[in-house]
Amino acid sequence: MPVYDYKCREHGLFNTLATIEDSAKPVACPTCQVLSPRVIVLPPEIANMDPARRAAQDRNEKSRHEPVFSTADRREQDPEHSRSCGCGSPKPGKSMLFYTADGKKMFPSMRPWMISH
Repeated sequence: MPVYDYKCREHGLFNTLATIEDSAKPVACPTCQVLSPRVIVLPPEIANMDPARRAAQDRNEKSRHEPVFSTADRREQDPEHSRSCGCGSPKPGKSMLFYTADGKKMFPSMRPWMISH
């Protein structure tokens, strides 16, 4: 059985064993026998965390479980999207990529040691 934390108004925090089904029910304080509600105690590392860091961790946790897929429609609707972000917009400047007559790629003066495939 898991251990849960409860808080008595008079005597403060205490913990006790309870089944998962009974975890939300109040438990009698071991000192005064008054029913006390369950509380969730946060460690000081989390309670005193910098708000920017906490927001970043929340964002990472959300993206882990609810990933956002980039689509053309979503990029058009996103106000932060711009042509300079490189997420599908053509990059400025001329490409150095050429195709030979037999269909092989050729990058003149870029990386002559690389073999095309």
